[in-house]
Amino acid sequence: MSQFKSIILAFRPKTLTAALVPCLAGTALVKAIGLSWDGHVLFYALAASFLIQIGTNLVNDAVDFKKGADTEKRIGPQRITQAGILSANQVMALASVLLVLAVVCGIPLVMKGGMTIVAIGLASVLMAYCYTAGPFPLAYLGIADLFVIVFFGILAVTGIVFLNTGEWMIEALVLGLQIGFHATALLAVNNLRDADGDKLVNKKTLAVRFGKKFARYEIAAMAFLPFVMNLYWWFEGYKIAAIVSLFALPLAIKLTKNVFTTEPGPVYNKFLGQAAGLHLVFGLLITLGFIF
Repeated sequence: MSQFKSIILAFRPKTLTAALVPCLAGTALVKAIGLSWDGHVLFYALAASFLIQIGTNLVNDAVDFKKGADTEKRIGPQRITQAGILSANQVMALASVLLVLAVVCGIPLVMKGGMTIVAIGLASVLMAYCYTAGPFPLAYLGIADLFVIVFFGILAVTGIVFLNTGEWMIEALVLGLQIGFHATALLAVNNLRDADGDKLVNKKTLAVRFGKKFARYEIAAMAFLPFVMNLYWWFEGYKIAAIVSLFALPLAIKLTKNVFTTEPGPVYNKFLGQAAGLHLVFGLLITLGFIF
C-alpha cells in the first residue's frame, strides 16, 4: 500500500458520515421549517466538520500508539503510526495543520453567527485533541460516547440551524439527538471490537467498564432510539421525514443482530461499516424527507 493511500485511510473515511450527515440534515430542517438557508454556511460548516473529525482521528492514531492501545495485534484497520508509515510526531503535526485549517474555515461562520459560534468552534477543536490526548482523555475515561452525542449530534445540528435562522430550536435538538445516537453506534461498535485490547492498556471505554453485554445493548439502543424519536416528527407534522427515514430500519436490525450473535474479531470491521451505513442512510433519508 502506498504511503499516500495509507494516510488517506488513516482519515477513516467510513466514519466521516458523522461530519456529513448533521450538516445536510440540519440544513434540510431549516428548509422544512420554511426558512431560507445559506449555501455558504453549508459549505464552510462541512469543511470545518470534516477537518475537525479527520484531525480527531489522527490524534487518536498517534496517541493510541504512544499509550500502547495500537499494536501489531490490533484487529481493526491499519493505523499509520502503529504501522511505522509516519511517526507519532508527524501524525500529530498533520492533525494540527488540519485543525488550524478547520479554524480558518470557521471564520466565515463566526462572522455570521458571532461569539456563540466562536465558543462551539473552539470547544470542537479542543475536544478533537482531548478525545484521546491531554490529562483527561475522553476515550480513556469512558465518556467519549457522550462527547459524540453532543458534538457530532446536538451541537452540529443546532449550530447549523442557528447559523441559518439565528434561533435555537427544539426541532434541531431532537434531530441532533437522533443523528448523535447513530454516530455513537459507530463508536460503540469500535469499542466492542477493541474491548480486550483496550482493557490491557487501561483504556476504560464503556465496553471495558461495563462489559461486552452492556456494549451490545448500547449499540442496540443507539441504533433504534432515532426511529422511536420519529414519533416527534409525525406529531409535529413532518410526516414524510418520519416515514421515509424508517426505510433505514432494516440496517439497524441487521447491525444489532450481528453484534449480538458474533464475538468481537476482524469481522467487526465490517460491522463498523454497517454502523456507518446506518448513520448515513438514515441521515440522507430524513434529509430528503425534510426537503420534500
